[in-house]
Amino acid sequence: MRQRLSRFAARATALVTASLVTAALLPAGQAVAESNGGVRVMPLGDSITEGTQVPGGYRIGLWQRFGSGGYRVDFVGSQFNGPGSLGDHDHQGHPGWRIDQIDANVVTWLRNTTPRTVLLHIGTNDILQNFNVAGAPARLSALVDRITATVPDADVFVATIIPLANAGQNTAARNFNATIPGMVQSKVNAGKRVRLVDMHAALTTADLIDGIHPTATGYDKMAATWYNALRAVPGSIGDPVAPQGKQVVGAASGRCLDVPGSTTTNGTQLQLWDCHGQPNQSWTHTSGKQLVVYGTKCLDAYGRGTANGTQVVIWDCHGDTNQQWNVNANGSITNVQSGLCLDAYNYGTGNGAKLVLWSCSGQPNQQWTLRTPA
Repeated sequence: MRQRLSRFAARATALVTASLVTAALLPAGQAVAESNGGVRVMPLGDSITEGTQVPGGYRIGLWQRFGSGGYRVDFVGSQFNGPGSLGDHDHQGHPGWRIDQIDANVVTWLRNTTPRTVLLHIGTNDILQNFNVAGAPARLSALVDRITATVPDADVFVATIIPLANAGQNTAARNFNATIPGMVQSKVNAGKRVRLVDMHAALTTADLIDGIHPTATGYDKMAATWYNALRAVPGSIGDPVAPQGKQVVGAASGRCLDVPGSTTTNGTQLQLWDCHGQPNQSWTHTSGKQLVVYGTKCLDAYGRGTANGTQVVIWDCHGDTNQQWNVNANGSITNVQSGLCLDAYNYGTGNGAKLVLWSCSGQPNQQWTLRTPA
């Protein structure tokens, strides 16, 4: 059985407290900023942006969607966390922080990173801490004004806050959310680049792990909502770029190593398909011997299998030897862990033929060429 890294934070016994304490009690870790040279996007908010309970939070699914869609995006911010499968760990999420605390620091963060796009989800802790809730809409409006004044050329996506399991708190959240569409429209009327994202409607309380923070599924729903909103605004994440990797082409079939349906789901078995140059057929052979697709997923011997017939799948990159491959001069591609060859099962050459590991035979169904898409 595949050993999977737990995606849950160790502080599971102090969930609500973590949401209520201030930034002084929960200093966030910092690291050297990452950059892929893409469009700069700042995820901005509280623990839901940081990814409490699921380190990386919605940024994991959003990053994967950027990769599969061919978008080059550079997350920016002074904070840093998330799993290895998240290609860019930078963000501006602060557990326990309210609107006023974000507002007090946002100019410095924006000047340091000059984002092209800001993803703002804030206000949950104002509700949880019962901090002048009646004044929260005005504080949010002032924060948006400060952001647009500091980075006037940026698109600012303002989300309604997600549901809360406590009925009274959720009523307060709904009342707060009800003010946001009018506020956003007033900014638009003033010529500001502000957009509304209805995040509250994207989740239900069933998507919360502790009544406040989303489950992995809930965070992925947030990712899908952000992604759809971003794609609807030209320029906010740039334009899709041509794949930077290479096609892995079978000698017997002339078809490409392909991720079915352009999915990003771990454990999806690879297949042969007509070559078309889309991101789900674009592979990069790294110095670490990984064959990477979408920027975050690796060619993987499923379950660390070493037997003939082991499925060849995609999985979050982790660097183990079942994800390392030798691209050999004789045209074979061999798995470092097992020594077995990448093989089109049963000598298959048609669309949909599955990829497995098999003892190396030198046959054409085990011969591959890495080529640049036309």
